[in-house]
Amino acid sequence: VQLQASGGGSVQPGGSLRLSCATSGFSLDYYAIGWFRQAPGKEREPVSCISAADGPTNYADSVKGRFTISRDRAKNTVYLQMNNLTPEDTAVYYCAASRYASGGPQVGQYTKWGQGTLVTVSS
Repeated sequence: VQLQASGGGSVQPGGSLRLSCATSGFSLDYYAIGWFRQAPGKEREPVSCISAADGPTNYADSVKGRFTISRDRAKNTVYLQMNNLTPEDTAVYYCAASRYASGGPQVGQYTKWGQGTLVTVSS
């Protein structure tokens, strides 16, 4: 089981980025995927998750209306489209696979983690 996050970078406030989480070794039909982020000096926090198969998506209040999580099952890849970015979105973003089919915000339910990708929002 492997997850590889990519797509981070530096953008100005109001800009957009799309993060990708390429997965291998398991099927997105059976396990939820979550995106988390960790800013310097802060704890890792949930951003969004997508449940297995055609299950629901969830978002942290801080990103609702700006971020969209999606899945390409043919590519075994989960995306996080981030629009209208603000400096408060600056963090290392991680994707992770849950032990369950239903996604949730608890870090403990995610057993496999990819390496992080850095997102910096600054003018």
